Amino acid sequence: MSGGKKKYTTDLKFEIAQKYQKGNVSLNDLSKEYGIDESLIREWKDAYSKHGIEGLCTTYGTYTGDFKATVVEYMHNTGASIRQTAAHFNIPTRGSIAKWERIYYEQGKEALYIDKRGRPRKMKDTKKNTPKQSNIEKNEDLLAEVQRLRMENAYLKKLNALIQEREKSEKETK
Repeated sequence: MSGGKKKYTTDLKFEIAQKYQKGNVSLNDLSKEYGIDESLIREWKDAYSKHGIEGLCTTYGTYTGDFKATVVEYMHNTGASIRQTAAHFNIPTRGSIAKWERIYYEQGKEALYIDKRGRPRKMKDTKKNTPKQSNIEKNEDLLAEVQRLRMENAYLKKLNALIQEREKSEKETK
């Protein structure tokens, strides 16, 4: 398979999860027998024990902002791992949960409600030529900083001139 994620049938996942749950074979043995990573087998076992055969069916879908926030808050409040949370909510892609968690803590809960799927627009909006308020504030801060530095520079030049003048007058009086 080239570059993509390897796909496993629901029947195979079911067979492995049942063998593991019966307890007569170890996770390591199953991993070697089927050539599948132990973490993936553990994930299937958790999904199967929580949701039955439906937990092993990979169905991808879109999730609401409320659902995403609930998932992240559940994980935070219970201390569950991403794998455990994925099994609890029957989410096939653990990476989604990690992404939601990052967005939640970096940008806030509200950012989970923004749908950012698809390609970004190539053309810029011509209607939006007005700079953002934050850019204006940044520019004002930078201008204030430049003005402060200019004043400091002028002060130091004046101080330096006074010192040189004093040294010159001291040399002349000697």
